[in-house]
Amino acid sequence: MTRPGVRLLPVALAATAMGAAMAITLPMSQASAAVGSVTGYATLNGGTTGGAGGQTVRATTGTAIHAALCGRASSSTPIIIQVEGTINHGNTSKVSGDSCNTADDKIEIKEVSNVTLVGVGGGAVFDQLGIHLRSASNIIIQNVTVQNVKKSGTPTSNGGDAIGMESDVHNVWVDHNTLLASGGESEGYDSLIDMKADTNYVTVSYNTLRNSGRGGLIGSSDSDLGNGPVTFHHNLYENIDSRTPLLRGATAHIYNNYYRYLHLSGINPRAGGKAKVDNNYFRDSKDVLGTFYTDLPGYWQVSGNIFDNVTWSQPGSENNPAGPNPTSNTSISIPYAYRLDAANCVPDVVSRTAGAGTGLQVSDGNCSPTTPSPTPSTPTPTPTTPTPSQPSGTNLSIGAGSDGSSKASGTSYGNVRDGDMTTYWSPSGTTGYLSIKWDSATTVSRIIIREVSGAGGNIGAWRVLNYDTGAVLTSGNGAGTITFPPVTLRKITFDITGASGTPGVAEFETYAG
Repeated sequence: MTRPGVRLLPVALAATAMGAAMAITLPMSQASAAVGSVTGYATLNGGTTGGAGGQTVRATTGTAIHAALCGRASSSTPIIIQVEGTINHGNTSKVSGDSCNTADDKIEIKEVSNVTLVGVGGGAVFDQLGIHLRSASNIIIQNVTVQNVKKSGTPTSNGGDAIGMESDVHNVWVDHNTLLASGGESEGYDSLIDMKADTNYVTVSYNTLRNSGRGGLIGSSDSDLGNGPVTFHHNLYENIDSRTPLLRGATAHIYNNYYRYLHLSGINPRAGGKAKVDNNYFRDSKDVLGTFYTDLPGYWQVSGNIFDNVTWSQPGSENNPAGPNPTSNTSISIPYAYRLDAANCVPDVVSRTAGAGTGLQVSDGNCSPTTPSPTPSTPTPTPTTPTPSQPSGTNLSIGAGSDGSSKASGTSYGNVRDGDMTTYWSPSGTTGYLSIKWDSATTVSRIIIREVSGAGGNIGAWRVLNYDTGAVLTSGNGAGTITFPPVTLRKITFDITGASGTPGVAEFETYAG
């Protein structure tokens, strides 16, 4: 299993190319800061709320992200930046202003606070462009993909890190993101997530980290020991050579993560670093825990982990594996409440919840995925419980257009506006969105979502959005009739955020009254 390079596994990525810079301001009264609630060490030291309570802006380019940061009243004015499309070097430029400090070659969250960066709609892909936090606090990064960031070759960005934090960064929540490379250091890539130079109180949850030589580190050298504490939970590490993570002097709580194909080493506390390692599942890997490549010892407390086809090297002067029968050599107190899934179900629950585009589902603490409620910046509309209904009035969807986030083979967006209950649309997974659109402004106050008979799963949680502004019109659970105050728009979206399987929508009917 030991070898010089990273073996690449098939990875399916959805990336929608977008055009020029675009930033749309959304009403504060209907903006949501993030979905779910922060956990772990990011809840301490004053907590992590990101841009909750601030203005919401939609951005489809890197320049628009920078413009949103620079357009605030101050560098600490809360802001929620909803990102959709592909962000790359071609659409990311430096923007100047008193409330920001940006650069051309990366997404720069520098010398700012109170920011949420969240992928929406068809997804947000940062392609060969890293996200850099420096002198920043109270930051949330959620539901985005960052891929193939290089430190050498062309183009380079962010020192080769997908997400990098350094120089007085604290209270950060990195949640439900997909971070990946296409090789190791020899191919020009560095790390997927690095924290250094006084980065503190961070939670990394429900992320997929894949196909990289280095997963990430806390502390850039044996003298950079002022970082942490950090919580890692319900993350998928797959096809990584080492550093899952490397801990120099830092304390980390590492629980309910799923590790596959760690080729050289895994969790590596050293230089006084400590790791509390609870109920993780390690599979088909080598040296998943211990102090490696140094004579400066680290420490670990282990409980409830499963080691499935894990091999261990022999101890040496700079090699101290915890196995083959890992036992604790320290005790670590955790200052916050948390719930542990049993280790034997971790592969299933993490595979269903980790990464961008998974509906922001989390574990309910009993090995079952569930969709959390939005964390509102201001009160959200009262949830609607749909009931079956016979249509009255004119179905405005007939003769309109339609599109969506994705479509399963054999299904079509047009099937939901043809009046035929035997044809339907399904997303490519269990979640996705579907829109009805018109050439001119149309008033709508009621929709009916009709599921096809025999679909793979029933619709669970959903939101109805004014696509023109991004405003949430209402939210609830299950298909049927959904009403809301009349709104005039050109495009309305039904966003499925949870389902028991792959849902099928036979008709998406819209009515003025």
